Amino acid sequence: MAILRKFIGTESKDRDDIPYAYEARVMIIDNRHEYNAYIADTICALIEHLQSKGIAPDEVDIFEIFKQDEKELNISFCVAKDGEWLDRRGLCKSFRSHYPGHIEANGCSFAEREKAVSGP
Repeated sequence: MAILRKFIGTESKDRDDIPYAYEARVMIIDNRHEYNAYIADTICALIEHLQSKGIAPDEVDIFEIFKQDEKELNISFCVAKDGEWLDRRGLCKSFRSHYPGHIEANGCSFAEREKAVSGP
C-alpha cells in the first residue's frame, strides 16, 4: 500500500472532512485583487513558510482548499494572543477543535503529507 500511496498521494487528501491543501494570499497592491499565492499540504508548513518570509498575520488571507470548495480560514486559529504566528505545537493545539479526531497528542492525519510550500 505504501508504494501505491507514493503514486496516488496521501490517504488524508482523499477525505472530505479536512482540506487537501491550504492557500495563503498576500495582497500585492492595496484595494486590488492581485496577490501572491503560497500553497501547502499542511497549515503548519504554510505558517512556518510565511513566518520565514517575514509575512505577518495581518498581511495574509488563508484558505482551506477542499475538493469542491474553498473556505476562508479564520486567522485566529493561527495567531497567538500577542498577534504573532503560533509555532507548530501551538497550531496543533489550536486546530484540535477545528478538525476533531484528526489532531491528537500522539499524531495527526496530516503527518503523512509533504512539508513543501510552493509560491513566489
